Amino acid sequence: MEFTFSTEDEAFRVEVRAWMAEHLVGEYAALGTGADMGEGDELEVRRAWERELAAGGWVGMGWPVEYGGRDLPLTQQMIFSEEYARAGGPQRVGFFGEQLLGPTLMMFGTEEHKQRFLPPILRAEEFWCQGFSEPDAGSDLANVKTNATRDGDEWVINGQKVWTSLGHIADWIFVVCKTDPSAAKKHQGITFILCPIDQPGVEMRPITQITGTAEFNEVFFSDARTSADLAVGPIGEGWKVVMATLGFERGTAFLAQQLRFAEEYHSVVDFAKHSGHAGDPIIRQRLADSYIGLEIMRLTGLRTVTKILQGGQPGPESSIGKLHWSKWHQRLGELEMDLMGADGQILAGDDDDRDPEHRIRDMQYTFQFSRAHTIYAGSSEIQRNIVGERVLGLPRDPA
Repeated sequence: MEFTFSTEDEAFRVEVRAWMAEHLVGEYAALGTGADMGEGDELEVRRAWERELAAGGWVGMGWPVEYGGRDLPLTQQMIFSEEYARAGGPQRVGFFGEQLLGPTLMMFGTEEHKQRFLPPILRAEEFWCQGFSEPDAGSDLANVKTNATRDGDEWVINGQKVWTSLGHIADWIFVVCKTDPSAAKKHQGITFILCPIDQPGVEMRPITQITGTAEFNEVFFSDARTSADLAVGPIGEGWKVVMATLGFERGTAFLAQQLRFAEEYHSVVDFAKHSGHAGDPIIRQRLADSYIGLEIMRLTGLRTVTKILQGGQPGPESSIGKLHWSKWHQRLGELEMDLMGADGQILAGDDDDRDPEHRIRDMQYTFQFSRAHTIYAGSSEIQRNIVGERVLGLPRDPA
């Protein structure tokens, strides 16, 4: 399907373009569009960029006005994502607060939760990370071992989380904890708890990956404490809160990603032309297959948008999109490596004379980082189970 944008929508597009042209300059523009978040001073620049966006009214655009948002229609949220990607906007470090925790609190949080945490997210004053996965509870999230016990008016948390994206940037973490170890089923006795990071009981250890970057972290809780009233939803019934949060993550939150993939694809086509590979019939076919996959991704995203416009919410069919884009990007990374040939075997740096435009460096990064796509945010195996059982109605996995 194709959307027809209204006159108001197109005027909004002009407004977004003008704002980005005026504000995405200097050290903000230098951040680039890559997934590498950097460290040290660069992290502060990224935080400053989030505050710049917040001051411009571009954080929480779709949130209800009663919670401080602008309640903009989904079409205008899409337009902002499009223009942000086209302008080369940096990766967002406020993603987990704005896109995941905020909607979760609006659905399940108390009025006190909303008043305390939503305004700092909108002002880009507090940043969040997600404490879900554990060494023995990745795709099988209900197998969490991190526990929280009541001690008067506080929760005491012990355990370990892993693959915590942007944990080194965050001020707070929302943690899935076991609060009733005697529960009959593993999906029961789980509670969704908000916990401050800056305390002696929380240790954040960055995980350096094959890319040389460290977006992910291990988190160790050793008698970490947080207020007893910071459990979101009923105690012991946090699984439905978790599922709602994952629905936000796998649904509309990834719509803007397709636009970044489109920019990357066109860069790959341009590289193939300039390197003389575009005339190779096998390369041309692989580029054509990538384009077809990109269009499927776009249309699948529009299907999700259509459901929301009709009053629905992203459901288990969001797993179809996750399955598709994760494998698509891996194949694109493999194509990029083949196009680079021998140059792709030598890791490029910022000052590499072979790579003045950083194309080799960026394509190497895509190949390396994309290996994780079929694991994080729900592994492909689990996504196939979700599609089979909840969309197609097939029998449950006997495991």
